[in-house]
Amino acid sequence: MGSYVPSTHQEREEMLHALGLTELRDLYRDVPQAMYLDGKLNIPDGMSELEVSRAVSAMAAKNRVFSTVLRGAGSYDHYIPSIVKFIPNKEEFLTAYTPYQAEMSQGVLQSIFEYQTMICQLTGMDVSNASVYDGATAAAEAAAMCRDRKHHVTLVSAAAHPDTINTIRTYCYGTGDEMRIVPMKDGKTDMDALREMLTAGDVASFYVQQPNFYGQFESAEALGQLVHDADAMYIMGCNPISLAIVKTPRDCGADIAVGEGQPLGMPIGFGGPYLGYMATTGKYMRKLPGRIVGETTDNDGNRAYVLSLQAREQHIRREKASSNICSNEALCALTASVYMAAMGPDGMAEAARQSMAKAHYLADGLCAIPGVTLRYTGDFFHEFVTDLPRTDEVLKALEEADILGGLPIENGGILWCATEKADKAALDKTIAICREVLKK
Repeated sequence: MGSYVPSTHQEREEMLHALGLTELRDLYRDVPQAMYLDGKLNIPDGMSELEVSRAVSAMAAKNRVFSTVLRGAGSYDHYIPSIVKFIPNKEEFLTAYTPYQAEMSQGVLQSIFEYQTMICQLTGMDVSNASVYDGATAAAEAAAMCRDRKHHVTLVSAAAHPDTINTIRTYCYGTGDEMRIVPMKDGKTDMDALREMLTAGDVASFYVQQPNFYGQFESAEALGQLVHDADAMYIMGCNPISLAIVKTPRDCGADIAVGEGQPLGMPIGFGGPYLGYMATTGKYMRKLPGRIVGETTDNDGNRAYVLSLQAREQHIRREKASSNICSNEALCALTASVYMAAMGPDGMAEAARQSMAKAHYLADGLCAIPGVTLRYTGDFFHEFVTDLPRTDEVLKALEEADILGGLPIENGGILWCATEKADKAALDKTIAICREVLKK
């Protein structure tokens, strides 16, 4: 590809002549001589297709794929129907790029529109964008939506995912705004502390994760009421699978709903690629960053799709933009759409119910072992924290049995997760191994 130029030698000569130049290097005559690279690049020789295949396979062989995964913390091992992997890999989707030319991009635009529609149905909101980079970015972008000159402080629950907290902090640092952490009490947001912090008068919004990083269900409606009483905006970051069986963010009073879309058909991996969903009410749709696809009709009265509300985009009104999000995770969004369509409301609800039931089964079995206790006693979805001695030994023993145990967290705790993929035999085996290690 490095030698491919879509013009003939004669055409290039004619273009140079029209510019009053004799050779291509004359195009760079204002570049200092010291900047030129006249020798060859110091890179290895190219490999054949067979050699590349062997090299990549050797790298892939270093991956450890566990038969049972009991770790979540933001990346979840759900079952992915085969159609979810097949359709997004069709070349018309896999190679599609930015859909600026609507007349050439109807298929991609429709796929994004369908994604937005399903996200709105899932969250109860009026409008969704075309997805941003990941859930943490979505939360940070949502916080930026809410700030103005008088209200420049974002409150964030200490029970939110640490990566999300750090991303919001980074965004605030870049814009000169402030983030304040609302303390945690018994594994959930301290409502008394939030009530006090909302009295400062400079708070733009409050972000809470539902369920939170420790798996606990927050008192979302009560939190939302506190925030609105203080004339601030309420942002909820929700696990999309849980939304199949719990109240929507809209029902809980949220102004903006965000979250990590990875559970919607994306396999777990080394950090992605994932997608962050964002949705809001009609009142705030003009502040929603990123792309929004709308449905309209063409000159012949046929249904058509276009990019809507582009006047708020940073590439259109850069000097007034509140966000630098311009790209989108369209392929991942398509994957999420196919997953939601294939599973349907009943399938997603079943996945949520099984995940929740299996997590509680695992928690009950572990806590029946002497020395193992639940750190937090509130209601939880499919993640929970246990306190137990000799965590390193327990996790090592599970790893030797081809089980990825929970995530070690502060003070000797383990954050466990169960999805519908964890069968009873695997959960019983996990409990038995933990019992065996701890009785020594």
